[in-house]
Amino acid sequence: MVYASSTMSDGDRFKSVSIAAEKMAKLLRLGLEVVTFQEEFTPIYVYYKSGEEEPIPIYCDKGGESGGREIGEALRNMMFVLSFHPKHSVLKQRRAEIIRFS
Repeated sequence: MVYASSTMSDGDRFKSVSIAAEKMAKLLRLGLEVVTFQEEFTPIYVYYKSGEEEPIPIYCDKGGESGGREIGEALRNMMFVLSFHPKHSVLKQRRAEIIRFS
């Protein structure tokens, strides 16, 4: 899930974050949902959500100049860590794909 202000949804930062999140979701055969809010805020958030569980924050772009590679690496690192949690058996099964993601 990618959360952003609707004012941010057409900018370069949003594109970088959403493309990296889309690549990760596609690799892991997961869905991707983009949620925009009318209120203005700068950060762009990425959450992992499994079923009815609470979403888990895995990335926050606070307005920095991170490129797609850095964002992808941050997402990969967080998904790898989550793959060791007993609640996320789907990620455990796809750990090899997470490691290869670049």
